[in-house]
Amino acid sequence: MEVAAIRPGERPIIDSYGDGGFRVSGERIEGSVLVLPDRTESWPVTTMDGLGPEILSPVTATDPPIEILLLGCGERMTLVPAALKAHLREIGIAVEPMDTGAACRTYNVLLSEHRRVAAALIAV
Repeated sequence: MEVAAIRPGERPIIDSYGDGGFRVSGERIEGSVLVLPDRTESWPVTTMDGLGPEILSPVTATDPPIEILLLGCGERMTLVPAALKAHLREIGIAVEPMDTGAACRTYNVLLSEHRRVAAALIAV
């Protein structure tokens, strides 16, 4: 599914999602992804089960730090594990879980507003 045509500078933008992957800034990536302010990388996550701080270390290590992490949970939104939510809150990152499609669209909107946003997206 196509998402947006916004092109805010050199930051990665999500062009589309579906068929088990994403198109980010014109490049097709198979599987789940992390979309960070300066890069996009594969993310070895297929479900929300057992999601913990270590798997999000690329997000928490950004400099300058991000403000908002959009968590694309797959086809349906699920709750963020309490320990992960508390960890992110302690380091100043607001986490917003939603289905992957909504996370893609919201990421592009926040990016166009020049927010410090990242997205952790489970492929659908």
